[in-house]
Amino acid sequence: MLLKVTLQIARDDYEDRRKRQGIEIARSEGRYKGRRPDTEKNQKIIELRLRGVSISQTARFLGCSAAQVKRVWAGYKKPNKPGVGS
Repeated sequence: MLLKVTLQIARDDYEDRRKRQGIEIARSEGRYKGRRPDTEKNQKIIELRLRGVSISQTARFLGCSAAQVKRVWAGYKKPNKPGVGS
């Protein structure tokens, strides 16, 4: 039983590493760019935050995480960071 668990953990780790390597190769070749930002939602986050709505209320209202609200807001306050606040 313990051996099966150990082997499964090792296999999962191997698959994760292979997946990450594949993504890195694809990124370097320009074939993988990740998820595109949801500009409409990002704009709504910025509008609500400019009105003074709290981070948690903004997240709850838009159906996203507080971490996303913080990330978009930080990108808005620092406009040189591409893709986050745009």
